[in-house]
Amino acid sequence: MPSSKMFIVASVFALSSLTACAQEGRGQGGERRPPPEAFEACEGQSEGDSVSVETRRGDSMSATCQMIDDSLVAVPDKDKRD
Repeated sequence: MPSSKMFIVASVFALSSLTACAQEGRGQGGERRPPPEAFEACEGQSEGDSVSVETRRGDSMSATCQMIDDSLVAVPDKDKRD
């Protein structure tokens, strides 16, 4: 395979990896970000409020709304699933 085709194939794989990381809730620099459900669960709530979050698998989990990086996010309660 000529080197230009090899470069294109490698570029496609690299872009696919970046897209997969972004879809797994990773932000810039590779840090993990809470899933959208964690933000949605605290909409209209206050810091310290208890909420229930439905996971992508369909499970429910108890959480508490906390301010993280100027956003209200549902943080799972330790070892508590509904």
